[in-house]
Amino acid sequence: MSALVAVATLIIQIPNPATRGYINFGDTMVFISALTFGPAVGGLAGGIGSAIADVASGYGYFSPFTLVIKGVEGVLAGLLSRRTKTWRDIVAVTVAGAEMVVGYFVAEFFALQLGWAALTEVPGNISQVLVGAVIGVPTAKLLRKRLVEVLTK
Repeated sequence: MSALVAVATLIIQIPNPATRGYINFGDTMVFISALTFGPAVGGLAGGIGSAIADVASGYGYFSPFTLVIKGVEGVLAGLLSRRTKTWRDIVAVTVAGAEMVVGYFVAEFFALQLGWAALTEVPGNISQVLVGAVIGVPTAKLLRKRLVEVLTK
């Protein structure tokens, strides 16, 4: 799952010159991993896959922050979701996505010392969460259903 997160992150990247970061579609796979397989897989796939993508894209200075921020995002999404309740999945990706947006803002503002330029990344990160949720929640629901069918035969 980490490899899928890395590939999804690498496929489309929209650079943000103000923060020297980028917007991507990796959250889709972070959410699918977490909602389908739970917090451990979501956390490991989100953290490791996203950090690998940072390094592979030349954004290595972001990778330690990404490892933690995306790892926590995956853990939160996995912990808060419920396999049978779509509304819980929506709550899960909302809370996890908010952690990601706030986490990157704090990392960029304080650790990378970008100051208020870090705000320029917030709208893109929110869009990233929305795309991840719109694709990830229904995909995870379908995968969970299919996995149950396959595993109970």
